Amino acid sequence: MSQSRAATIGGPNDELSARRLGDFVAAQLAGLDLDGRSVCLVVPDATRSCPLPLLLSILHGQLHGRVTRMTVLIALGTHAAMNSDRLAHWLGYPPGAPGEKYPDMTVLNHEWWDPATYYTAGHIPAERIAELSDGLLRTGVDVRVNRAVVEHDVTIIVGPVFPHEVVGFSGGNKYLFPGLSGPEVIDVSHWLGALLTSRDIIGTTGITPVRALIHEAASLVPGERHALCLVVRSGSEALHSAAFGDPISAWAAAAAVSAQVHIRYLDAPVRRVLSLMPAKYDDMWTAAKGFYKVEPITADGGQVVIYAPGITSISEMHPEIEDIGYHTRDYFVRQWDRFRHLHWGVLAHSTHLRGAGTFDEVTGEHPRVTVTLATGIPEDRVRAAGLDYLDPAAIDVDAWRADPAALVVPDAGEVLFRLRGPVDPRTTS
Repeated sequence: MSQSRAATIGGPNDELSARRLGDFVAAQLAGLDLDGRSVCLVVPDATRSCPLPLLLSILHGQLHGRVTRMTVLIALGTHAAMNSDRLAHWLGYPPGAPGEKYPDMTVLNHEWWDPATYYTAGHIPAERIAELSDGLLRTGVDVRVNRAVVEHDVTIIVGPVFPHEVVGFSGGNKYLFPGLSGPEVIDVSHWLGALLTSRDIIGTTGITPVRALIHEAASLVPGERHALCLVVRSGSEALHSAAFGDPISAWAAAAAVSAQVHIRYLDAPVRRVLSLMPAKYDDMWTAAKGFYKVEPITADGGQVVIYAPGITSISEMHPEIEDIGYHTRDYFVRQWDRFRHLHWGVLAHSTHLRGAGTFDEVTGEHPRVTVTLATGIPEDRVRAAGLDYLDPAAIDVDAWRADPAALVVPDAGEVLFRLRGPVDPRTTS
């Protein structure tokens, strides 16, 4: 995986102007061999803060007339497809008329549910996965990716970097795996993250075992690839920094800045956390980030409440999560023969939202903290899934803010909270 040093602009205390960003991107694209070639722009869906209209305006302005074909591909992972109105708002063009803002540009969802979507890039053998995972997993995996990536001459990954519960920090090659991935790599990578546990891996800089697996999968995909990795002020469209280069070096440069701006440190654990979820999360599959980002600072025996009155479903795309329910990692590991036939990515989501805890066949399951949903999901469905319930109408945010034992997190889901120093919530009651 040879790589060069990424070009960078901005930093943790900066805010990039549109002109400064535009000049930076123009300079980077000018140095690439793009004339007469086709380009695929891989971008996130609307569950990430990102000024995509600005970025696409800059990129389209630099590429239109220079390239033969330009496609924007939404890296959904296994999220719901964005309909035409949401795409128009997210990408910044009139509804139903992308050509008015971006002539000769095609916009596509990653149709992860359609087998015809995929190109098989290769196979990672079990022995290699055992090596990459430090022995936690030993299973081979087929590497399949959206065929648009290999049917264009050049792919440019465009998107933000944040602390992430599965891989450490998002961005870079993660837009391919799981962003444009077949289910095989999704299942293996997410279950590996679950074995490592979200609390231990989230916000970890450097090459985690999951990041190593993602890089390995990406190395099998043919074609020329570059990345424009952004550090966005959480909940806004303001940019702290940008990095351009190969997907590994650009991601690493952005992750170093994200570690400075997207992690908040507390001196001691808190007993109660209220995560106020923004509207961009429309189900619990995505809004679970309101738990991931605060689990490290929640005291043993404490409670995390996810407040999202507008959310009415756990996951339309993955209804099996309601049959499985939410459980600790060891609940699955100790009963693996019962669950191994299911999608490991779904099992991973289950453990990530339930958090740390223990399980044995005699005393049962003992989660470390209580996870409570104050959403529009009916109480019976919440409790059947193994979580606690609160009527969102009963939540008094001001009273929570006045409680010295509580933490209220506005626009939750992107900023990670950690403890400063040696204090560990596992040993604090």
